[in-house]
Order: sequence, then structure tokens, then C-alpha cells
Amino acid sequence: MLLENIMRYLSDRYFLLFLLMVNIFGTIYGFIWYKAQLAITPTHFLIFVPDSPTASLFFCIVLVGFLFKKNLPLMEALAAVTLLKYGVWAVVMIVAAAAAGDTLTWQQYMLIGSHLGMAVQGLLYVPFYRIKAWHLAVVAVWTLHNDVIDYIYGMYPWVSSSIRMYIQEIAYFTFWLSIFSLLTVYLLNKHLKKRDL
Repeated sequence: MLLENIMRYLSDRYFLLFLLMVNIFGTIYGFIWYKAQLAITPTHFLIFVPDSPTASLFFCIVLVGFLFKKNLPLMEALAAVTLLKYGVWAVVMIVAAAAAGDTLTWQQYMLIGSHLGMAVQGLLYVPFYRIKAWHLAVVAVWTLHNDVIDYIYGMYPWVSSSIRMYIQEIAYFTFWLSIFSLLTVYLLNKHLKKRDL
């Protein structure tokens, strides 16, 4: 009964519209956040740099689909995996920087909250997705290719100077976070019953 009520709430049209507005705002804010880095990024790498706002953009597209009673499985897979990955990644980087001596400001706390929200929202909607194995295979290529671009070609999102010396460790962590995110979405998608919006 509780699960049914939660599912009904998540699929409510007004809640979907609210969530879409929140994600549109977050996506725009995220691209503005990357403005300085994007300004010096080679054109052919631009799509790979703004990781978090791109993830929330994927989810915006998924939400628009839900509002029109449409499933977009490849976009759902992209959104679920990247929201989890970059939501967790950002929180870990901020906390690691704080552990290395950074003083957290209200902005960092806001980013922690918003990125945790990113990770959670993508997983909450797994029962509504129509993801198949080949969708996740495509997302695996995208996600791991993005890691290569980030850490082989140096296009990773800027991190605090207090942890920049650990960039190899960050690259290693990011690779396994990609694997974790893919496996989590795969297992949840496999075991949770799908429901229509």
C-alpha cells in the first residue's frame, strides 16, 4: 500500500511538472557553473565537460516523456546512470576537499544537497523505466568513454586545488564509480516491477 502511494505520488502530473522545473533550473545553473572551463575547452571536447548538467538534461527529457505518457528507454538509461554517478562523484569530491583542508561554504553545502538529490531522483524512477540490456550497453560505452576523455585528455571537471595532486586516484575512483552506477541501475531495473505512468 505504501509503495503504491509512493508510485502514485511520483507519477502525479503536478509533481512531474515541479520536478521538471527544478531540473531545468539546475541544468541551467550547472552549465553556467562550467562557463569558465567551457570557455577554454577545445570544441570537440565540449560535450564531455559539463557532466552534472548534462545528466540532469537527460532527466529533463525523460520527465517530458513521462508527461506525454512516453518512455524513452535510452534516455532513461543515460539519465539514471549519469545522475547516480555524477551525483555521488560531486559529493565525494567536495567532502574530500574539505578533508584536505578546504572550508565549506553555503555554496558547497548547496551543491552537496543538490547532487545527492540528483542521485536519488534517478533511482526513484527506475520502476517506471523501460530499459533493456542494450540500452545499458550503449550507456556503458558513453560513460566509460567520457572517463577516458576526462582523465586521459585532461577534460575532467575542475576540482579543488587541495585534491588536484590526487588526480590519478580520482580517475581510478571515477572509473569504478561508473561500473558501480551501471551495475546498480542494471540490478534495480532487473528486479523492480515496471509500472505505467
